[in-house]
Amino acid sequence: MGIGGTEVSGKRFPFLLATMKGISQVLLIENWVTGLLILTAISITSIQLGLMAFLSAAIGTLIGRFGGGNPSSVERGLYGYNPMLTGMALYLFLEGPLSWGIALFGAVISAAFTASVMRFLQPAGLPTLTFPYIVTTWLLMLSSYRFETFSLTDELMPQNVSHWKLEIAGEIHWLGAFLDGAGQIFFLQGIVAGVLLFLAIFIADWQKGLYALAGNFIGMFTAYMLGGEHSLIDAGLYGYNAILTAIAVGVVFRDGVNRLSLFGAIIACVLTVVFIGSVDTVLLPFGLPALTMPFALSTSIFIGARMMMRHA
Repeated sequence: MGIGGTEVSGKRFPFLLATMKGISQVLLIENWVTGLLILTAISITSIQLGLMAFLSAAIGTLIGRFGGGNPSSVERGLYGYNPMLTGMALYLFLEGPLSWGIALFGAVISAAFTASVMRFLQPAGLPTLTFPYIVTTWLLMLSSYRFETFSLTDELMPQNVSHWKLEIAGEIHWLGAFLDGAGQIFFLQGIVAGVLLFLAIFIADWQKGLYALAGNFIGMFTAYMLGGEHSLIDAGLYGYNAILTAIAVGVVFRDGVNRLSLFGAIIACVLTVVFIGSVDTVLLPFGLPALTMPFALSTSIFIGARMMMRHA
């Protein structure tokens, strides 16, 4: 990477550097400084959540290294980001005496699932994205309905779709909502967390930073124009998936210097907002959060379309 001392530090502390890169890979970035800033933002909000994030990313890195994963992929942090998100989500959304253990167990399963998905998708040139995190988290959360020792938190209440009503009333604090858009990628809210996370992106790549800002704006604006719930816009819940989509479609997985990359990223962000509504509706009876499924779906559609058109 372009940060001074990275190569030397990487030789001295390869596991720690790979873990930090695993944290940064949530934002589709390979940079240990970005990972450290992300971990700082999480820890400022909650020391326990920061510890869970680090342990989960470390678990994924260890499994990748000692489980025979591709050394280059391990070093780049590709085994760390899905377990990290899984551990954080389960820690936040499950309660009970076994919640910590289940969260770490989820990180282990997510790491194994990541390796499996990579095995099938890499030959086709398709990225893993966050599918292992999403599926693992949803399945473990659903299992809570059948066991007494852990359960979903009170904020995740199953609702009947036929009786559900859209409530768009409420004030939107636009600056706070904008910063929360970045924070919600890691289940965070607050000005400090949002500023640190945008800084983490710009330090690694200014172009990704600009796309993150644009994606966040497009997500919020689209949701507002479509009549989305103001409370969700205010909480940044229409921004975080769009941020990831903008970075992925506009920068990371574009085909060289493509003049249509910006246009494609805009359309993908709009589609992501629509998917947020549809995924939320599907999950309403189960009380599950959408996580990053809207981003994963929208990005996969555009990557697949580009590959098909390239070979047509």
